Amino acid sequence: MPTYEYKCRVCGTRFEEFQQITDPPISSCPQCEGKVERLISAGSGLLFKGSGFYITDYRSESYKKAADKEKRPEPKADSSSSKKDEKSKGKTQSKTTPAS
Repeated sequence: MPTYEYKCRVCGTRFEEFQQITDPPISSCPQCEGKVERLISAGSGLLFKGSGFYITDYRSESYKKAADKEKRPEPKADSSSSKKDEKSKGKTQSKTTPAS
């Protein structure tokens, strides 16, 4: 429900009232029963706290799982150890071949 701000024309009292949009405006001051006018106010600003809201926040579980699989690389054989093995094989082969 919106908050409406009012000001009394007689005593100058300002007050706010929670009302539905369809409710009629308040016509009398709660303190002196004088006539009031509804003020135009900026209202309250929106405050976003936290990390924010993204389209991906409310995705289905199946979508999240598929996206997770894409992010994680497939487990591969340790390429550094296979390169070392190839180098050591090359060295042993050159040692075993007879010199011409």
